[in-house]
Amino acid sequence: MQDPSDPVEDTGDTAGSPGADDPAPRTETVLAEVLPGIAVVFGEVPAELLSHLVDFGLVPTADRREISAVLGSIGNAATVAGNLATAFASMQGLYRISDGTQALLKAGGTLAVKDGAHLGTVLLPGGLAQARLIPVTSLSTAQRAAAIGPALAMIALQMQLSEITALVRTDIALTRQVLTSIRNEQWAELTGLVATIDRAVDQAREVEAVPASLWDNVAGSEASLRKQLGLYRSNVTEHLAQIDRADTRRRREHLQTNAEAIVFDTHALLSSVKAWTGYQALRAGRARATGHDDAAEARLVDVIVRDTRVELDSARAETTRLVDALARELRLIAELPGREPLAQSLRGKRKDAKAVRETSARLLEAIEPLADALRPPAPPLKAPDIVCAPASLDPEPYLRVLRWFLAEGETLGVLGFPDQLDAPGPVSAILGGAKERLAAGREKAVANTLVAVTDRRVLTARTDAFLEQGEIRHAVPLDQVRYVRTATAQDRGARRAIDLITRDESFRWLFRPDIDGAHVDALAAVLAESMTIPDTERDALRQRRRVPVEAGGGREDSGTVAAAPAGGE
Repeated sequence: MQDPSDPVEDTGDTAGSPGADDPAPRTETVLAEVLPGIAVVFGEVPAELLSHLVDFGLVPTADRREISAVLGSIGNAATVAGNLATAFASMQGLYRISDGTQALLKAGGTLAVKDGAHLGTVLLPGGLAQARLIPVTSLSTAQRAAAIGPALAMIALQMQLSEITALVRTDIALTRQVLTSIRNEQWAELTGLVATIDRAVDQAREVEAVPASLWDNVAGSEASLRKQLGLYRSNVTEHLAQIDRADTRRRREHLQTNAEAIVFDTHALLSSVKAWTGYQALRAGRARATGHDDAAEARLVDVIVRDTRVELDSARAETTRLVDALARELRLIAELPGREPLAQSLRGKRKDAKAVRETSARLLEAIEPLADALRPPAPPLKAPDIVCAPASLDPEPYLRVLRWFLAEGETLGVLGFPDQLDAPGPVSAILGGAKERLAAGREKAVANTLVAVTDRRVLTARTDAFLEQGEIRHAVPLDQVRYVRTATAQDRGARRAIDLITRDESFRWLFRPDIDGAHVDALAAVLAESMTIPDTERDALRQRRRVPVEAGGGREDSGTVAAAPAGGE
């Protein structure tokens, strides 16, 4: 349930754990959740938590004092005693509570309570850090809005700036081939704006305010920032439109032809969003400084936070999709010996496979840090419980390649290695017996087809093309599965067979006698769980029974077949 790489609080009963029964816990760290997933850290910060701490940045000093006072009053009202009460006197920074922790708490997980606060252990990659957690529910919505609403808005904006800064900090190495004369000019204009905003943000953080003289220096940058943001968002949107095409070959061609441009455009988009977020943070800070008690200025800060969040989320989603697609293509080219490039930009003047892999590896090295930051790579696939394969077949090479074809959160349920007839459909059904006998007469060391069933799709591929070039032949969503049945093939080997009928295609898979029959049945059972016929398709078939037949003379075959009643053979 938990990702060990994420900082996660122990949401189980902490009775018996260190500090649960101690009259005076050694740890004096408090995490006060002020916004969903965002906590203010009070007290002594353990070394393990220090690297995950985010400073207050552009949150004005006055707002910090208000937050400390309000949260301290909550602690006193909750009869917080001893070291915990002392901790509220020292506010250290901000901390993002992981998605896993929030999910566990929302699912009903609880923390033991002592002295008015929740006890928990923060699990970090570098070790453990015990802390007290005061959840957001301890501070009502009315209290937050009336007392520290504008201050919390500034905290939310600072966390947004911290998020985009961390992404840009991945330090993508832009290659010389990307920085042509036009790109050099574009890059110089963008980096100049980014440096100007970064410098202003650093100065504001140092003085803990946004003075008028500092704001006046960057106030005229909005039009230029919008131009840069619009330019690179347009470039990224065009790349996405190209790779969303149904034609797999054209999609690969675009990724390969424009690989270096994609590296540049994604990094430039994130850099422009970072500068835009920094500019909006300065703008909000100035609004707080000029109208601390002005309700209109407070509402303006809320609007800035909302709009900036939308901009950041949109850019991150677009960049994640594009970088994922490019990183996967480059990984396949670099790792698979038969994955030949389709684009001249990667082939170069000589069709040298080694040179192609080196070029792909170089580009992958440039973009991989960003790809991992946007979406941590999926761990290597493990063989599922159901594997329909001869005992001599090693599934590891197939799992290593299949890993890059599964979407985020997609899980592998079944892996099968049958022989698939090449001509599915009505003709193969009539001539099925002859084709099966012919296939049985061919001695092959390895089955010719890979079948992978996930919780979302059925993937099929030619085993040789899959291992050499990473090619997937079919990807059928589970909601298109219409009928599944098992049978015994009409050949001497009496091989087990599975017939899969989908909305658009039909498949017959033949499993060799040395494959465990129980696993073959299990594969069929997994597919059968998705069998369904939508009412729209059923009604369309029934409509065919109403086709008029010409009066007089014999009936001519018009190619329309009346559908059998539901439940018929």
